[in-house]
Amino acid sequence: MQIFLPIADLPVNMFLILAMGMAVGFVSGMFGVGGGFLMTPLLIFVGISPAVAVASVSSHIAASSLTGALSYWRRRAIDPALAFVLLSGGVVGTALGVALFTLLRSLGQLDLTIAVSYVALLSTVGGLMLWEGIGALRHARRGLPPKLRRSGSHGWIHGLPLKMRFKRSKMYLSVIPVIAIGLLIGFVGAVMGIGGAFLLIPMMIYILRVPTSTTIGTAQVLTLATMTMATLLHAVTNHQVDAVLALILMIGGVTGAQFGARAGQRIRGEQLRLLLGLLILSVGIRFAVELVIQPQELFTIREIGTTP
Repeated sequence: MQIFLPIADLPVNMFLILAMGMAVGFVSGMFGVGGGFLMTPLLIFVGISPAVAVASVSSHIAASSLTGALSYWRRRAIDPALAFVLLSGGVVGTALGVALFTLLRSLGQLDLTIAVSYVALLSTVGGLMLWEGIGALRHARRGLPPKLRRSGSHGWIHGLPLKMRFKRSKMYLSVIPVIAIGLLIGFVGAVMGIGGAFLLIPMMIYILRVPTSTTIGTAQVLTLATMTMATLLHAVTNHQVDAVLALILMIGGVTGAQFGARAGQRIRGEQLRLLLGLLILSVGIRFAVELVIQPQELFTIREIGTTP
């Protein structure tokens, strides 16, 4: 069944887009990540322009993270003070990301920038997760207890000035690295169309030493705020948010996430990390292949302005 996407300006198979939303929702529910790092490349692979893919997936991620944030808020698993400091950097990073997005689009370099960014990010993160997952499996097969990282341990970051007490997370930490991480996540999310949870959560655990009990819920709040802001800015400045596309993805994503969450409960943690690493790495390799192979059409025509 073909449906026309008004902003993307092309017809697509509605059931294909719905299936993609369900598949990414399944992965999101299984691994506990936003799924934007998969959804944006998949949309690009089926012919949707990177600009529309990034802007539309931002709205999809914002809607998906809303339910998660509300759920963690009811369980008191969100640190409001930590979320506020992260947001102070995230808002600035999102604004800078959308500004760079607009500039690159006007210069005709947006598609290449997004592709190269995905190759670098997904290959690096996927490779590291794959390596860590293999190491964890070997560790488990030898019958050794899992290596635990103490959330309360201190590093050089904890010696920085401008400290603030985060009561819910029971931390006394400088706001400088917190703001910097929020800014980075907001910037990357606005440019690449990813919620950034698969980057934010490890940073909060391993760099800031935030307790796991408040990490995921606080990350959901940052994702919700930055992706909502990115969607609004993309809609106002670039007019690239396709509401029809976003709606189909939301329906599929919510459905698939229910099944993914059930499947994830049956798989061990180290196996989940290994599978997620393989998945991220494979998408990065696929993007790299797209960059080096010769396209079917060597030239494209794009309207960049109108004459009075």
